[in-house]
Order: sequence, then C-alpha cells, then structure tokens
Amino acid sequence: MTAESLRIALLTYKGNPFCGGQGVYVRHLSRELARLGHRVEVIGSQPYPVLDEGEDLHGLSLTELPSLDLYRSPDPFRTPKRDEYRDWVDALEVGTMWTGGFPEPLTFSLRARRHLRARRGDFDVVHDNQTLGYGLLGDLGAPLVSTIHHPITVDRQLELDAAADWKRRMSVRRWYAFTRMQKRVARKLPSVLTVSGTSRDEIVEHLGVRPGRIRVVHIGADTDLFSPDPAIAEVPGRIVTTSSADVPLKGLVYLVEALAKVRAEQPDAHLVVVGKRAEDGPVAQAIERYGLEGAVEFVKGISDQELVDLVRSAQVACVPSLYEGFSLPAAEAMATGTPLVATTGGAIPEVAGPDGETCLAVPTGDAGALAAALTRLLDDPALRTRLGAAGRARVLDRFTWARAAQGTAELYRESMDAAPPRPAGGSVRPRSQARAHADAHQETPQESRATC
Repeated sequence: MTAESLRIALLTYKGNPFCGGQGVYVRHLSRELARLGHRVEVIGSQPYPVLDEGEDLHGLSLTELPSLDLYRSPDPFRTPKRDEYRDWVDALEVGTMWTGGFPEPLTFSLRARRHLRARRGDFDVVHDNQTLGYGLLGDLGAPLVSTIHHPITVDRQLELDAAADWKRRMSVRRWYAFTRMQKRVARKLPSVLTVSGTSRDEIVEHLGVRPGRIRVVHIGADTDLFSPDPAIAEVPGRIVTTSSADVPLKGLVYLVEALAKVRAEQPDAHLVVVGKRAEDGPVAQAIERYGLEGAVEFVKGISDQELVDLVRSAQVACVPSLYEGFSLPAAEAMATGTPLVATTGGAIPEVAGPDGETCLAVPTGDAGALAAALTRLLDDPALRTRLGAAGRARVLDRFTWARAAQGTAELYRESMDAAPPRPAGGSVRPRSQARAHADAHQETPQESRATC
C-alpha cells in the first residue's frame, strides 16, 4: 500500500458477470482499481462475483456474504430447510419472497451493515453497487459512495405497461415494491455515481436526488478483449444481440419482427441472441408467428472469448432496447469493430454516437425502422467497414474501464474529504487490531469467507 492507495469495500448484492450488467461492472471496475494500486475487497452475495486474476491484481479479493440464495437454478423460489435459517434477516428474506416481493436489496444491505460495522477501520471508503437498502444508511465506518446505473422505477413502469391483465400488474407492483425503499435511500445518499448523463437526469426526476450529489463516470468495454480480429470470418447475414427474452425493456420482440421483414429481402439473415430463451411469452410467440424457428438462436453460458468471437463473426450487432442506462453491449460490439444498429432509448445515443457516423440509430419500438437499418447494413460492405472503424475509435476515446476507474477513484477522494470527522479512535486503529475485532465479532464461519 502506498500513501495514495485506498482500501475499498465494493458491495454488490448480485455480482456474477454472467447474470447481468451489475456483475460486469464489478468485475471490470475492481480489476482496474486494483491496477491503480488500490486494495479492493469485493463483498458480494449469490450469485457470487467472478473476479479477474493476475500478478498485478494482488490487492483484489472477494468476501462472500451468503444469503439464502432463494432464486438459484435449478430450484428458484425454493423454501429453505429449517437448519438453513441463521437469524431474523433470513426469516425476512423468506417472508418477502413468499409474499411476492424481491428481498435481496434490503436483506443484503442489512448483512453488509453488520459486516462493515464489525470491521470498522478496515476501509477508507465503501462503494455500494445499486443495493440502495436501508441497511446502508447511518455510520458504516467509512464514507459511502453509491452507484445507481439507472432508476429501477423505469424497469417497473415498462413491465407495468406490458402487463396483460390486472393480475400481472399486481404481481409486478409487489415484486418491485423494493423501489420505494431505494427511492427513500437514494435521497439520503451523500454521493451518487452514475454511468451516463441520461441516467443522471432520470435519477433526479425519478428518485428525487439533488443534482449536486451526482457525478457521471462513464463505464466502458474491455478494449483488449473486445477488439477486431480479421482471422474471425464474418458469417453472411448474421445479426447478434444481447437480451433477456422475457424483459420488455430489451425490445427483443421488435427485433424478431424486424428480422422477419429483413428475410424477405435477405433470406440468409439470422439472429443470434446472447441470453436465455423464454419458452413462452411475446418473443416466443413472435418467433412462432413469423416462422423464424430456424432463424433465431439463443446461446447462454458462453465464455468471454466465445462471446467476443461471436460478436466478431456478425455482420451487424443490434441493440433494440426501449431503454438503457448505458448499454455495455453497444460499447462492446463497437470495440470489436462490428457495425451497430441501435435504438435511441435512454442513454444509448450517448454511447453509440451520431446516426450515420458511428452507428445507425432508429426510434424505439419501431420494427420497420430496425428492419430498414439492418437491411441497409447487410447490403453495404463499405458502410459496415466505415461504421465499424468509427465505432471502435469512439470507444477507445471515451469508454474504457481504465478511465472509469480513474474517475471513480477521484470521487472516492472527494467523498472522503467531504465526510464529517469520525469519533476519536474510529479511523486510526491499526489494521491488526481492526482485523482482530472483525474476527471476534463474526456470527458464523460463513459470514465472511474471503478468497482471492
């Protein structure tokens, strides 16, 4: 540790990078912070974060903070056995699930508070990755910085708009009940970090956070991994997208409809979706309705290298989302030099850039516009080459994880400078004493299981 190095606790209630953007954020940000010389301890719950390894990452570690893992595969919404319960937080977790709610942001925040208070003096700053639970209010032993990728109230409204009947709307409202807590907590946060100007504006509008408390630090792509490779052959007609089939926000149903239109002129056009296929719902029904069973493929559980090669092999990448707080898939596709068709939903234009210069941009929810843009790119190799090169140049200039880590570390220091003085002895205890204190107050052997 140098005099300028920080001891960072990075909290994430869902950290696996194969389960969503929050896990990708934790994986890449923690790596780049460690490369800057900081000590980063990721504290996460199931599905546990996957962290990078290397000789330059000796300051990076993982502490597992177990939940009851109620949504694990292959038995989601399971009922735990009696001997799995450890305390009242576990009972709260199960009770919330039984009544149709989503408990993890609250219950993780309560476990994290207990863990951090037992380790007072171990960290210079605590960074929460969109938990926004009540447990994070009050003294955690170090200044708190919170990332809000975008307000989850946006997801809630889109799902309500897509609900087929009153029963589904009731279910959506109950599931998203935790957003009331997140709204209350967000208003009390001293320092908020977000990933785009669009998200900043919506955090102000939806959550009521004062603009002066919000800092935009763009995230980005792993440009060493996501890079062009001429050795990977293009597959004629291949379009690739990253999406969850049953999430209306991702707009996949419009892309499926667009594909049917494209194939009228380009019979070899086909779609590869990185994500889980839903066996029922609007996307499955659209695939059946348009006779696209052989033209739409879903892949999941692939490695990073397989993902990169898949994107490289596509003639076009597409982001059809109705809304994104940033859009990592757009940045990653552009970083490979694959030309992009993207909607104008949320912060996507902030990432993808101007229409006709670094991408082809289309309105949200417009299958006809998507089809026209896709057909145009598939028909024009020169345009694909130009947009692909311009897209990679944009990402290299603006959206890298190294830049994100630098901006985040600057915000840490500002938060530490602005924090009120701690009680005497609260921050000067030697690490050896702090560690002994933590060991003495762990409630179970499983409460903090550190691995590297």
